[in-house]
Amino acid sequence: MEWNYYNTFITVSEDCPAEFGTVPSDRKSGKTKPGIEYELLAGRPYTFTQEELLYEVYLRHKEVPEEELSARGEQIREAFYRKPQPCLRASMLPKKYGWGLHFDAEGKIALYPRESPEYWSFTDGSRGSIRLLAAMRNSRKK
Repeated sequence: MEWNYYNTFITVSEDCPAEFGTVPSDRKSGKTKPGIEYELLAGRPYTFTQEELLYEVYLRHKEVPEEELSARGEQIREAFYRKPQPCLRASMLPKKYGWGLHFDAEGKIALYPRESPEYWSFTDGSRGSIRLLAAMRNSRKK
């Protein structure tokens, strides 16, 4: 199953409340999914494909112990990929926190804050033939 985007830029959603790229906050109980996504992508741009990122976020969010991963890693991976997963168009990073997501020719992802010149260079067509997709809306149109 192929879950990756290539040469694609996901813009912030039409109803995104953030005017600037904002770092997601943690909860008292720990990291949120958008917080983990942000941490992984901001710390290592163009390292993860969408498939790899979704799996890594799952492992960290569920706090799967290293011992269990060593013992049952293949089973955990297979179970994860068997279930349908929302793509990054549904991520809170572009929907709520103001981050655009660029997927390069290899499907690797980097974050760009909506106020940055790089963000606008993707959306205005000056980067060449990049497919633009909007993040999903937060609410239905009224």
